Amino acid sequence: MATNPLVDWSLAASTGALLARGGPTVPREEAERAVVELRDLSVDAERYVRELTDLGHGLPVKQGEVLDRPGWVRSAAAGLDQLTSRAVPPDRPSWLTSVVAGGAGVQTGVVLAFLGSRVLGQYDPFGGPDAEGSLVLVAPNVVTAQRAMDVSGRDFRMWVCLHECTHRLQFTAVDWLRDYFADQVGLLVGGLSGSEETFTAALSRMPDAVRNLRSSESRDVMGLAEILQSPAQREVFDRLIALSTLLEGHADYVMDAVGPDVVPSVRTIRRRFTERRKGGGVLDRLLRTLLGIDAKVRQYEQGAAFTRHVVDTVGMAGFNAVWTSPETLPTRAEIKDPQAWVRRIH
Repeated sequence: MATNPLVDWSLAASTGALLARGGPTVPREEAERAVVELRDLSVDAERYVRELTDLGHGLPVKQGEVLDRPGWVRSAAAGLDQLTSRAVPPDRPSWLTSVVAGGAGVQTGVVLAFLGSRVLGQYDPFGGPDAEGSLVLVAPNVVTAQRAMDVSGRDFRMWVCLHECTHRLQFTAVDWLRDYFADQVGLLVGGLSGSEETFTAALSRMPDAVRNLRSSESRDVMGLAEILQSPAQREVFDRLIALSTLLEGHADYVMDAVGPDVVPSVRTIRRRFTERRKGGGVLDRLLRTLLGIDAKVRQYEQGAAFTRHVVDTVGMAGFNAVWTSPETLPTRAEIKDPQAWVRRIH
């Protein structure tokens, strides 16, 4: 992993892996069963997702990789390294670059360690040995969540795999999506790192930012970074938020829509999982708010509602028009008003 003007990703990986908490104590046989089942179900789940969504027919189906928490931290750092390196090429080494990137690396590692105890799995379109994408499942977190909710282990593991396999198909079946996502991140990150706007300019927007946080509109804010953005940065950010809301909501819709024939206890799992997303102590809720995780939860809800409305209105084939080109993606406003997207596209 490289040191670029933004983050020393090697330091982020080592810091996060060091700080990552250990998983639950489970009998060896149960742990091995969870690992084997997650690998196998990651293949079965994608077949169900293809059948429901009509995406990805003919593409190879690969097993997911099952990791522990430090392994997820290292995997996430490697994928973020690949993504940000496309946006901001590595600088010529200098002491200032090393200091800035090193400090960001430590801070990023702390965040990754926090997330590493919560992430159930993910599809990273820029991860893997050849940076061609990787589906990873975090076994200790899946076991922890399943035990806390007191639901079927096999059903819950399949449910998680359905979500992550939907993400894998989004990026593998839609041939332009990976580059489009990277380009938008490049515009955002490049603007942040190369903009003439200084930290002082961002601070000048702080009073308005605080007022926005106190208003009812703050429920749609993704964290402090968004409210400190310039108008140009906000335009790119809105496109990324609309895209990520679509991707997450589509995956949430699919994992439920596959139905009880595949996940018999799906309704119980969804109800208990939704309650679990709202939980946590005061410190946990504060960290979630600062990191934008609570807003992320609202993304799932808004994106799933968008998907459900469009599928109910024009069918799955009509919904799949979203994957035609960047121009057919919903805007952030259309995510909240799916009928507006239906009128524009259909």
